[in-house]
Amino acid sequence: MRRQPNYKNLLDVINNKRPERPTLFEFFLNSRLYEGLTGQKMAHDGSPGDTAIVVKAFAEAGYDHVTLHASRFGFPTNKKTSQKSHSLNDSSTIYDWESYERYEWQDPNACGYDLLDAAEAALPEGMGIIVYSPGGVLENAINLAGFDNLCYMIFDEPKLAERIFSEVGERLCEYYRRSVPHKAVFAAIVNDDWGFNTQTMLTTEQMRRYVIPWHKRIVEVIHKTGKPAVLHSCGNLANVMEDIIEVIGFQAKHSFEDVIMPIERHYELYKDRIAHLGGIDVDFVCRAPLDEVKDRSRAMLKAGMAGGGYALGTGNSVPHYVPDEGYFAMTSVAFE
Repeated sequence: MRRQPNYKNLLDVINNKRPERPTLFEFFLNSRLYEGLTGQKMAHDGSPGDTAIVVKAFAEAGYDHVTLHASRFGFPTNKKTSQKSHSLNDSSTIYDWESYERYEWQDPNACGYDLLDAAEAALPEGMGIIVYSPGGVLENAINLAGFDNLCYMIFDEPKLAERIFSEVGERLCEYYRRSVPHKAVFAAIVNDDWGFNTQTMLTTEQMRRYVIPWHKRIVEVIHKTGKPAVLHSCGNLANVMEDIIEVIGFQAKHSFEDVIMPIERHYELYKDRIAHLGGIDVDFVCRAPLDEVKDRSRAMLKAGMAGGGYALGTGNSVPHYVPDEGYFAMTSVAFE
């Protein structure tokens, strides 16, 4: 399926324009696909060698982009397990002022950004990088405090909650300030899961106090480089869509689930105001007959080519449990 990449196709989509040809988008694939597409074995150590394999895999699968962490910067917690699924209350690291004072915040300027240079060296001609971060403002606040603890903290110790959000937000601003100007980067994803299936994790008022202002600042940092910003966020965000578009100023939205709102409906509602990336529900790709996966993907891609601002992909990503045949059925229609 490999074709000559041209990141300008995806850039046009993100800027809510019609690309010259059908265009794919994916946040990330999985190690089975990375290794199968390239015939190379990953070390799974975050090394430049693994970065080069991911770049090659995206190119082999027909993408115009690759999504990457720009550095090893992050927000370490006390979580002792690495299972794929865990409670939002696992291993609270900051729970009072004393634990806050003890926490050793990483400096995004001291973590190195050599992964971008390694990725650039591996890029085929015409391909570009989209950087994303180690979680977002809300995700990292929850990871550090625990969801239940954070909710109590907002009421019992609002200044401490505000301090945690500020510490995370300031460092994410600096992470994007350092990474987005790289010459191989053409856009940035701000990845921060905000919601459940029925509503945002925090109330609308709390989102507007603790989360949205930091996203506005992060997007301003990205926009100062002349590059667009994409929001990746799971959950039902209906009550903050106006904030996403009008207040923060994201160019594109990623992550959609049929149980919340099918991509077809979301695209019709908002296609004139924000671009849409992916949206073919992950559960659908896993369970539906391959012909149905192709038909739905083909129809959505046709609508997007007519209306602009759409790239084909899953609603979220391609984790290990997604059957390869379902994934390739979806992407194949972009090459017809």
